[in-house]
Amino acid sequence: MSAARVSVIVPCYGYAHLLEGCLASVLSQQDVELEALIIDDCSPDGSAEVGRAIAARDGRVQVRRHRENRGLIATANEGLQWARGDYVVLLSADDLLTPGSLGRAAAVMEANPRVGLVYGRALYARQQRPLPRPGGSWRGTAVWRGQDWIQRRCRTACNCISSPEAVVRAGVQRQVGGYDPRCRHTSDLNMWLRIAAIADVAHIRGVPQAIYRIHADSMLRSQRDPVLELRERRAAFDRFFQECGARLRQPGRLQAMTARALARQALWQASRAIDRGRRDGLSDALAGFALETCPEARRLREWHGLRLRRLLGPGRSGACPAFLATGAGHRLRSRLGDVRWRLTGL
Repeated sequence: MSAARVSVIVPCYGYAHLLEGCLASVLSQQDVELEALIIDDCSPDGSAEVGRAIAARDGRVQVRRHRENRGLIATANEGLQWARGDYVVLLSADDLLTPGSLGRAAAVMEANPRVGLVYGRALYARQQRPLPRPGGSWRGTAVWRGQDWIQRRCRTACNCISSPEAVVRAGVQRQVGGYDPRCRHTSDLNMWLRIAAIADVAHIRGVPQAIYRIHADSMLRSQRDPVLELRERRAAFDRFFQECGARLRQPGRLQAMTARALARQALWQASRAIDRGRRDGLSDALAGFALETCPEARRLREWHGLRLRRLLGPGRSGACPAFLATGAGHRLRSRLGDVRWRLTGL
């Protein structure tokens, strides 16, 4: 039986110094038939030249260069139209695949025809630190019905996938279409939701699937305004419900669940802004977002905590034992959530 064909789309802007490493992690993958599609989005450095040099050495690599910058979403969508594989990966030129990741993901989808999305854990590489060394062994695969996975995402209103660790079945990708430019910073979250509306989702346990670099320009660090970040996530869910609501069980309940989760997160951040003594209006802006997103925000326990903090005044709540206990509980829940994500992918 022939190996599964995997298309790896590599959008690149200003990553000439990282492109060789990225492609090395792709071209060393085993048990799959590869095509690597580099799209240089009019980089100001020598990214296109590096890409062409790699392509000259390896026939599995193809390169395109834009004459003008089109942005990540347009570049990614061009790559999706260009790809010819059975499965598709979007891998930014600053990220890396781990050994065997494509073979594992392809094996899961070959064995489970209803699965449209496979992901695993991503390791995070931070600036000025050595690259993390992937280890561990494949300890099984969880397969969820798409609707169940969507419900979990609505309950947390968060994205559990960084992006390079995700492999998508090309047929499903064609059905759902490309990345939505109206979700500028959360088009990936919107994409995963749309895929789960028509297909099952699988998670590879025990071994990391990719390395995601965290730096000033990465998507996890380029969104510094907490209100804007919340609005972007809300937009991803709103667009999803508009397009796919008819496919879902109880879409109204899922929308209300998402709104509550976003409101609670906004109110907690508003409380933390007061705890830290901020007087720049951030707390009011976050509270406004919560009310705008969830009509019943005033009934949430986070609203009552915020109201008490406002009565005490900025910076004074740190001396209140009840608020110290609340903060400790929140940190504990956050850490437990991180552990659950590492173990289960949810």
